[in-house]
Amino acid sequence: MIEMLQYDFMRIALVMAVLIGLTAPAVGTFLVQRRLSLLGDGVGHIALTGIGLGLLTGTSPILAALAVSVLGAVAIEVLRARSRSGGDVALALIFYGGLAGGVILTSRAGDGGASLQSYLFGSISSVTTSDLYVVAGLAVVVLGVIAVFGRELFLLCQDEEVARASGLPVRFLSILIAVTAAATVVIAMRAIGLLLVSALMIVPVAAAQQVTRGFRGTMLVAMAVGVLSAVTGLAGSFEYDLPPGPSIVLLALAVFAVAVAGGTVVRHRRARAGEAREVIPDRTGPRAEAEAEVLKG
Repeated sequence: MIEMLQYDFMRIALVMAVLIGLTAPAVGTFLVQRRLSLLGDGVGHIALTGIGLGLLTGTSPILAALAVSVLGAVAIEVLRARSRSGGDVALALIFYGGLAGGVILTSRAGDGGASLQSYLFGSISSVTTSDLYVVAGLAVVVLGVIAVFGRELFLLCQDEEVARASGLPVRFLSILIAVTAAATVVIAMRAIGLLLVSALMIVPVAAAQQVTRGFRGTMLVAMAVGVLSAVTGLAGSFEYDLPPGPSIVLLALAVFAVAVAGGTVVRHRRARAGEAREVIPDRTGPRAEAEAEVLKG
C-alpha cells in the first residue's frame, strides 16, 4: 500500500476507488429494493453510445456518456411506465440499441477501438486529474440526492402504490432513481468497466443483505463492502499486475461468499435460540410460586 502511494496516478486511482465504493452500492440498494438490479447493466450499454460519440467528435467521452446515459435512463423509465411492455423489455430495447450505436460510432472514430477497450473493462490507472474532478462532482451530486430524497425514494421502492397514495411524485422519483443510476454508471466505468459496472452496484448490497435486516443498515454495510472491495482490489491489481476492474468485482464476490456463510451461521443460531426458549417451561405464575413455597419449606 505504501509503495502504491508513491505514484501520482495510484493516488488518483485510490481516491476514485473510494468514491466508487461509496456511491455504487448506495444507489444499488434502491435498485435491488425496487427489483431493478439489471438497470445499471442496461445503462452501461447505453453509455457505450456516448463514449463512441465522444471519441468520434473529439469531446470528453465521460461527459458524452453522461448525457446519453441520462437520456437513456429517462427513456427506460418512460417506456416502463407508459408502454404495454414490462420493465425488462424496455431494458432490452435500450440495451441492444445502445450497444449497436456504440459499436457503429466507435468504428467510425478511427483508432478509438483501443480507448473503447479501457471503458469496457476499466483502466483506473489511466485516470487523469480532470477525470477525477468530473467523477468527484458526480459522486457529490449522487450522494446529495440520496441524502435529500432518501426517505421518499425508500417509500417508493417499498411500495409504489403506497407512495402514490401518500401524495409523493412517483413519476419524478422514478426518473430520479434512473438518472442517479446513470450518473453512477458513468462514475464507475473508468475503474470497473461498462461490462462489470453493475456488479459493484449489486454485489455489495447482496452481501449486506445476508447479515443485516433494515434498509439503512443494509445501505451502510453495502457502502463499507464497496469501499473495501474497491480499495483492496485496486491494491491487489497493483501488487500482482492484474486488471483492476475484474479484481475489484472478484473481491466483492468473495465478500459475498463470506457473508452468505456468516449469515447462515447467525440465522441457524437464532433459530436454535428460539427453539430453546419454546422448550423451557414458563417459570412464572401460580404453579411456579407454589413450587417456590414448597422448596422454602
